[in-house]
Amino acid sequence: MGLAWTLFAVKTLCVTINLSDAPPRWHPRLLEAALALHDNQLNIAEPLLKAHLKEDPFDAKAIRMLAELAWRIGRLADAEALLRRAVEIAPGFTAARAQLALVLGRMGRPAEALQLLDQLFEQDGEDLGHFNLKAATVARLGDFEEAITLYEAVLARAPKQPRVWLSYGHMLKTVGRQDDGIAAYRRAIDLNPTLGEAWFSLSNLKTVTFSAGDVSAMTEALAEPGLGDEDRFHLEFALGKAMHDAGKAEAAISHYSAGNALRLKGRPYDRAKISRSVDRAIDAFSATALAARSGGCAAPDPIFIVGMPRAGSTLVEQILASHSLVEGTSELPDLPMLARKVAGYPQGALDLTEAERAAIGADYLERASVQRRTDRPYFVDKLPNNWLFVSFIHLVLPKATIIDARRHPLGCCLSNFRQHFARGQDFTYDMTDVGSYYADYVRLMAHVDTVLPGKVHRVIYERMVDDTEAEVRALLAHCGLDFEPACLAFHETKRAVRTASSEQVRQPIYRQATAEWQQYEPFLAPLREALGPVLDAYPKAPATFLQR
Repeated sequence: MGLAWTLFAVKTLCVTINLSDAPPRWHPRLLEAALALHDNQLNIAEPLLKAHLKEDPFDAKAIRMLAELAWRIGRLADAEALLRRAVEIAPGFTAARAQLALVLGRMGRPAEALQLLDQLFEQDGEDLGHFNLKAATVARLGDFEEAITLYEAVLARAPKQPRVWLSYGHMLKTVGRQDDGIAAYRRAIDLNPTLGEAWFSLSNLKTVTFSAGDVSAMTEALAEPGLGDEDRFHLEFALGKAMHDAGKAEAAISHYSAGNALRLKGRPYDRAKISRSVDRAIDAFSATALAARSGGCAAPDPIFIVGMPRAGSTLVEQILASHSLVEGTSELPDLPMLARKVAGYPQGALDLTEAERAAIGADYLERASVQRRTDRPYFVDKLPNNWLFVSFIHLVLPKATIIDARRHPLGCCLSNFRQHFARGQDFTYDMTDVGSYYADYVRLMAHVDTVLPGKVHRVIYERMVDDTEAEVRALLAHCGLDFEPACLAFHETKRAVRTASSEQVRQPIYRQATAEWQQYEPFLAPLREALGPVLDAYPKAPATFLQR
């Protein structure tokens, strides 16, 4: 659930179940619910809390605990509503206010969360949990140096906190301080050798090669009795990377498969749901329907990079952000959120008036502005999953630029299978799922090419590697930008990079990825079958996709 939540939950739950604090202030039923929450027995806690609140609807502690339960099962909107109620009833209830800030941050509303945290600091500015939560929040807003300062303040007072060292390492890595980041991860491991996320974070730098001692330590950690699934799958992914680097493909795929199986168990994926979404988008966004709807927000500021994760989108962003007129931001969650707020999407997007579409485009720009740090006229939003919403982008931001970053299906899909994503990419845990997702992505983008010819510029990763200058010039021309030599020296650009490719784009063009899938050829049959005709047609779309 993330470092900030882990520290906060441990602290607040300890307060909640403090037996010495229970009588006479705690109702026995509430105490029983707290104990059930502590043991993650949500099926026991929920009816106890609801029964208690039916009798005493103004018990802010019970409301906060029910919000916590909603958080754990992913009902963030319910958690927000409950926490706002708790704070309304008990304005001095700092635990509820802090948890509300945490929920807002996870919902992609860090600016609102920061306002709450500023109020918390006025009430209790010495609480280390507040420092830690504020660091995570300002990081979401892109204030990485401030986040680093806050983490350093926490570590100065509490240096034996492995998860704080972990988050500190994440921030150092993001701003390009790789050696310091590695040292922070290593410190976290020294404090807790079974902390799987720290081992994975080292592997995720892509530039760290594990020693035999590291492999032995991870193997021992994996065998530790009582090891939780979260530590276990992180260790499996890290060991997969170690075996990959050692050229042991069979051992590597075994570890990756074990890690993915654990993730899939906790986050089941329905591949048919994405296929249905693509079907509906193709049916709704016809050439006739799009041509009949002009207008929208006329701002040309956004450059969207869409496509599959691990397809070179961070490289494309780094090239563009090396231009004097373009700011790189991050993978912004705002566009999908706005699309999903449209009643009856995707058909509902066509029912919007021109003024409503313009308002949505302006709302997107306002939300994205909290991530901007310069006055450059253009900015990059590189959330790959925005491929599902390209036609919607055209409706609300018709002058936005759209880039499709595409990579060989086997290389791209295998890279996704080998990459542990914290959240939002549940299709990556199974070879068939990731192949099906890639095929649906190509299918929808082929439709977009038909109904909006010339709207999307496609960057083929292998072509970018083979003839970087020609591809960079074509990319800049599509964006309406003059060529600048700095775009070829993108690895020298100093900027924060949050994604898994952060260290790769700080080096000259990364060629190793183009053929590394070949060593896994014996294990790719399910992926090949799921990709179907998409594989043989690459880099084009199958002709059958263009016949609708």
